[in-house]
Amino acid sequence: MKPNELVIDFEKSIGPWLGRTVKMVDYHLHEAIKEAGLDLTKEQMVVLKKLHDEDGLNQNELAYLTYRDKSSLARLLSKMEKKKFIVRKPSASDKRVNQVFVTSYGKEIFESAKPFVGKLIKRMEHAISETEKQQIISILKKVQTNLS
Repeated sequence: MKPNELVIDFEKSIGPWLGRTVKMVDYHLHEAIKEAGLDLTKEQMVVLKKLHDEDGLNQNELAYLTYRDKSSLARLLSKMEKKKFIVRKPSASDKRVNQVFVTSYGKEIFESAKPFVGKLIKRMEHAISETEKQQIISILKKVQTNLS
């Protein structure tokens, strides 16, 4: 090793642990949705969740809330429209702005996925106390702030 060479111990850095964990959660979420027999992706589930919380969001708000750029969200919404999960309607106040609404079929799909997602969350949080869970969330928020 050279005298001024930077040594990075990836096993003691949180980045790789976060990355591995995200991949594992994504995989198990995909499997849970597949087990439910639903034609739904994780990204579509996230959009349905946001619209379940606040139906009629405009596309810009939805892009911000889902951490997606506008063009990738537009492609995702197009796929969701084809599946009849959502509809886009021009805003009454500004025709250039589209509001996004979940359809009754989209609500049905979201409700069908919830028990499987809940089961995954329960499995993920097994043997983790409420205090530990809050600590993890607090630390992850700090990481996000550091990267903002």
